[in-house]
Amino acid sequence: MKRINFTTNENPHFIGAWNILDNNLCKNIIDFFENNPELHKRGRTGSGINEEIKKTTDITIYPKSLKNKNYEVFNNYFKRLNECFLDYREQFPYLKSFIKKINIGPFNIQKYNSGDHFSRVHSERTDVTTLHRLFAWMTYLNDVDQKDGGTTDFDYYKIKINPECGKTLIWPAEWTHAHAGSILKRGKKYIITGWIDFKV
Repeated sequence: MKRINFTTNENPHFIGAWNILDNNLCKNIIDFFENNPELHKRGRTGSGINEEIKKTTDITIYPKSLKNKNYEVFNNYFKRLNECFLDYREQFPYLKSFIKKINIGPFNIQKYNSGDHFSRVHSERTDVTTLHRLFAWMTYLNDVDQKDGGTTDFDYYKIKINPECGKTLIWPAEWTHAHAGSILKRGKKYIITGWIDFKV
């Protein structure tokens, strides 16, 4: 795991970034996605399916599934994500004073084909049903050429993040980190993404 620093004039931006340095793990997650077409669903947001807002193909995975040996790849992934989260807490030590235990609920693998996007600006905690969310997390599972789009754009901070295999982000779920995913102009993009919640 290697920390990545984004340069910006708007500091601090509280967007943690790393590369988990495990391309095989990323490939195995993509293979899981492609080998389980029966789990594919049209991408949806909290308000339902609307391809003007979000156009993706998703697999949603629930924590109870991780006991199944066919889902072992995700247990391996969460070991890597936990390393990133622990480093995030080291960067912002105040978090240690109130975040003792965390929870990760259902999460998604998403595939973007040419023309797909999540181009509506959105954040991860916007009503009482999402108050438990502390952070969002995401790992890009493959490289996308910069000219082909598919970036994650945090406009408040003037940060545009290009997909690279293994690049992992953690950021606050609050409206201060509203963001959008630009249209993928060519090729494919895969991500794994979800939320870090308060442990109930």
